[in-house]
Amino acid sequence: MRIEDQIKWFGLNNLSIESDVRQIERAYGIDLGHKEKPGRGIDPTYYPQFPQRLRDEASRMSSNYAILYCLENSIRELIVQRMEEEHGRDWWTISVPEVVRKNAEKNQKKERSSGVTPRSTDPIDFTTFGELGEIIKSNWSVFGDMLRDDRAVEKILATLNTLRAPIAHSTALAEDEEQRLHLGLQDWFRQME
Repeated sequence: MRIEDQIKWFGLNNLSIESDVRQIERAYGIDLGHKEKPGRGIDPTYYPQFPQRLRDEASRMSSNYAILYCLENSIRELIVQRMEEEHGRDWWTISVPEVVRKNAEKNQKKERSSGVTPRSTDPIDFTTFGELGEIIKSNWSVFGDMLRDDRAVEKILATLNTLRAPIAHSTALAEDEEQRLHLGLQDWFRQME
Protein backbone atom coordinates (compact mmCIF):
# COMPACT_ATOMS: atom_id res chain seq x y z
CA MET A 1 0.00 0.00 0.00
CA ARG A 2 1.28 3.49 -0.86
CA ILE A 3 2.37 5.82 1.96
CA GLU A 4 -0.38 8.32 1.04
CA ASP A 5 -3.00 5.60 1.53
CA GLN A 6 -1.44 4.56 4.85
CA ILE A 7 -1.63 8.16 6.06
CA LYS A 8 -5.31 8.38 5.06
CA TRP A 9 -6.15 5.16 6.88
CA PHE A 10 -4.20 6.36 9.93
CA GLY A 11 -6.33 9.52 9.99
CA LEU A 12 -9.57 7.55 9.64
CA ASN A 13 -8.52 5.21 12.47
CA ASN A 14 -7.91 8.26 14.66
CA LEU A 15 -11.41 9.55 13.91
CA SER A 16 -12.83 6.21 14.99
CA ILE A 17 -10.82 6.26 18.23
CA GLU A 18 -11.93 9.81 18.96
CA SER A 19 -15.55 8.79 18.50
CA ASP A 20 -15.05 5.87 20.91
CA VAL A 21 -13.54 8.26 23.49
CA ARG A 22 -16.64 10.44 23.17
CA GLN A 23 -18.86 7.40 23.78
CA ILE A 24 -16.89 6.62 26.95
CA GLU A 25 -17.28 10.23 28.11
CA ARG A 26 -21.06 10.00 27.64
CA ALA A 27 -21.38 6.57 29.22
CA TYR A 28 -19.45 7.53 32.37
CA GLY A 29 -20.33 11.23 32.52
CA ILE A 30 -16.69 12.32 32.40
CA ASP A 31 -14.83 14.92 30.35
CA LEU A 32 -11.62 13.68 28.74
CA GLY A 33 -11.23 16.94 26.81
CA HIS A 34 -12.93 15.78 23.63
CA LYS A 35 -16.21 17.66 23.96
CA GLU A 36 -16.82 20.38 21.44
CA LYS A 37 -17.14 23.83 22.90
CA PRO A 38 -20.73 25.10 22.63
CA GLY A 39 -21.25 27.50 19.79
CA ARG A 40 -17.83 26.96 18.22
CA GLY A 41 -18.27 28.01 14.60
CA ILE A 42 -22.02 28.26 15.08
CA ASP A 43 -24.05 31.44 14.93
CA PRO A 44 -24.35 32.44 18.61
CA THR A 45 -27.49 34.46 17.88
CA TYR A 46 -29.71 31.52 16.97
CA TYR A 47 -28.00 28.32 18.10
CA PRO A 48 -28.72 28.82 21.83
CA GLN A 49 -32.43 29.07 21.03
CA PHE A 50 -32.54 25.37 20.12
CA PRO A 51 -33.30 22.97 22.97
CA GLN A 52 -30.19 21.70 24.77
CA ARG A 53 -31.24 18.12 23.99
CA LEU A 54 -30.99 18.83 20.24
CA ARG A 55 -27.66 20.63 20.63
CA ASP A 56 -26.23 17.70 22.60
CA GLU A 57 -27.52 15.24 20.01
CA ALA A 58 -26.04 17.33 17.19
CA SER A 59 -22.68 17.37 18.94
CA ARG A 60 -22.79 13.58 19.37
CA MET A 61 -23.79 13.03 15.76
CA SER A 62 -21.09 15.33 14.38
CA SER A 63 -18.37 12.73 15.00
CA ASN A 64 -20.43 10.10 13.15
CA TYR A 65 -20.77 12.49 10.23
CA ALA A 66 -17.02 13.18 10.24
CA ILE A 67 -16.22 9.45 10.16
CA LEU A 68 -18.69 8.78 7.36
CA TYR A 69 -17.54 11.82 5.37
CA CYS A 70 -13.88 10.80 5.56
CA LEU A 71 -14.53 7.16 4.80
CA GLU A 72 -16.86 7.76 1.85
CA ASN A 73 -14.56 10.32 0.27
CA SER A 74 -11.41 8.26 0.86
CA ILE A 75 -13.10 5.33 -0.92
CA ARG A 76 -13.97 7.64 -3.80
CA GLU A 77 -10.34 8.83 -3.97
CA LEU A 78 -9.11 5.24 -3.89
CA ILE A 79 -11.45 4.31 -6.76
CA VAL A 80 -10.43 7.31 -8.86
CA GLN A 81 -6.73 6.67 -8.28
CA ARG A 82 -6.89 2.96 -9.06
CA MET A 83 -9.21 3.33 -12.05
CA GLU A 84 -7.14 6.13 -13.60
CA GLU A 85 -4.00 4.02 -13.18
CA GLU A 86 -5.71 1.06 -14.87
CA HIS A 87 -7.94 2.71 -17.50
CA GLY A 88 -6.78 6.32 -17.87
CA ARG A 89 -8.83 9.49 -17.53
CA ASP A 90 -11.87 7.99 -19.36
CA TRP A 91 -12.29 5.27 -16.73
CA TRP A 92 -15.76 6.55 -15.74
CA THR A 93 -17.28 5.99 -19.19
CA ILE A 94 -15.28 2.82 -19.90
CA SER A 95 -15.54 0.85 -16.65
CA VAL A 96 -18.43 2.04 -14.45
CA PRO A 97 -21.67 0.06 -14.66
CA GLU A 98 -24.28 1.90 -16.73
CA VAL A 99 -26.84 2.01 -13.93
CA VAL A 100 -24.32 3.77 -11.65
CA ARG A 101 -23.33 6.24 -14.37
CA LYS A 102 -26.95 7.07 -15.19
CA ASN A 103 -27.89 7.58 -11.54
CA ALA A 104 -24.89 9.85 -10.95
CA GLU A 105 -25.78 11.85 -14.08
CA LYS A 106 -29.39 12.12 -12.88
CA ASN A 107 -28.28 13.34 -9.44
CA GLN A 108 -25.82 15.78 -11.00
CA LYS A 109 -28.48 17.18 -13.35
CA LYS A 110 -31.00 17.50 -10.50
CA GLU A 111 -28.48 19.47 -8.45
CA ARG A 112 -27.62 21.77 -11.38
CA SER A 113 -31.34 22.44 -11.90
CA SER A 114 -31.83 23.39 -8.25
CA GLY A 115 -29.79 26.58 -8.54
CA VAL A 116 -27.43 25.77 -5.66
CA THR A 117 -23.66 25.79 -6.06
CA PRO A 118 -22.69 22.41 -7.52
CA ARG A 119 -20.80 20.23 -5.06
CA SER A 120 -18.55 18.89 -7.79
CA THR A 121 -18.06 18.37 -11.49
CA ASP A 122 -16.85 14.82 -10.91
CA PRO A 123 -19.64 12.26 -11.36
CA ILE A 124 -18.22 9.93 -8.69
CA ASP A 125 -19.17 12.57 -6.09
CA PHE A 126 -22.81 11.82 -6.90
CA THR A 127 -22.60 8.12 -5.99
CA THR A 128 -23.67 6.27 -2.84
CA PHE A 129 -21.75 3.69 -0.80
CA GLY A 130 -23.73 0.99 -2.57
CA GLU A 131 -22.76 2.36 -5.97
CA LEU A 132 -19.13 2.65 -4.92
CA GLY A 133 -19.37 -1.03 -4.04
CA GLU A 134 -20.76 -1.77 -7.52
CA ILE A 135 -17.83 0.04 -9.13
CA ILE A 136 -15.37 -1.97 -7.04
CA LYS A 137 -17.20 -5.26 -7.64
CA SER A 138 -17.45 -4.79 -11.41
CA ASN A 139 -13.73 -3.92 -11.53
CA TRP A 140 -12.50 -6.48 -9.03
CA SER A 141 -9.36 -7.14 -11.09
CA VAL A 142 -8.31 -3.55 -10.28
CA PHE A 143 -9.00 -3.82 -6.54
CA GLY A 144 -8.52 -7.52 -5.75
CA ASP A 145 -4.85 -7.06 -4.91
CA MET A 146 -5.65 -4.67 -2.06
CA LEU A 147 -9.06 -5.85 -0.83
CA ARG A 148 -9.61 -9.34 0.54
CA ASP A 149 -13.06 -10.41 -0.62
CA ASP A 150 -15.48 -8.82 -3.08
CA ARG A 151 -18.63 -10.10 -1.31
CA ALA A 152 -17.40 -8.84 2.06
CA VAL A 153 -16.68 -5.41 0.56
CA GLU A 154 -20.17 -5.36 -0.96
CA LYS A 155 -21.78 -6.24 2.40
CA ILE A 156 -19.71 -3.70 4.32
CA LEU A 157 -20.56 -0.90 1.91
CA ALA A 158 -24.25 -1.87 1.90
CA THR A 159 -24.34 -1.67 5.70
CA LEU A 160 -22.55 1.67 5.68
CA ASN A 161 -24.97 2.93 3.03
CA THR A 162 -27.89 2.01 5.32
CA LEU A 163 -26.26 3.84 8.26
CA ARG A 164 -25.53 6.82 6.04
CA ALA A 165 -29.21 7.67 5.58
CA PRO A 166 -30.00 8.76 9.15
CA ILE A 167 -26.72 10.67 9.40
CA ALA A 168 -27.28 12.45 6.09
CA HIS A 169 -30.90 13.24 6.98
CA SER A 170 -30.21 14.66 10.45
CA THR A 171 -31.61 11.79 12.45
CA ALA A 172 -29.77 10.47 15.49
CA LEU A 173 -28.28 7.01 15.30
CA ALA A 174 -29.20 4.64 18.09
CA GLU A 175 -26.22 3.73 20.26
CA ASP A 176 -26.00 0.22 18.81
CA GLU A 177 -26.08 1.68 15.29
CA GLU A 178 -23.19 3.98 16.21
CA GLN A 179 -21.31 0.85 17.24
CA ARG A 180 -22.30 -0.75 13.92
CA LEU A 181 -20.85 2.29 12.12
CA HIS A 182 -17.55 1.83 13.95
CA LEU A 183 -17.58 -1.89 13.26
CA GLY A 184 -18.23 -1.15 9.57
CA LEU A 185 -15.24 1.18 9.58
CA GLN A 186 -13.09 -1.51 11.21
CA ASP A 187 -14.39 -4.10 8.73
CA TRP A 188 -13.41 -1.84 5.84
CA PHE A 189 -9.86 -1.45 7.16
CA ARG A 190 -9.63 -5.18 7.79
CA GLN A 191 -10.42 -5.73 4.10
CA MET A 192 -7.39 -3.62 3.22
CA GLU A 193 -4.88 -5.58 5.33
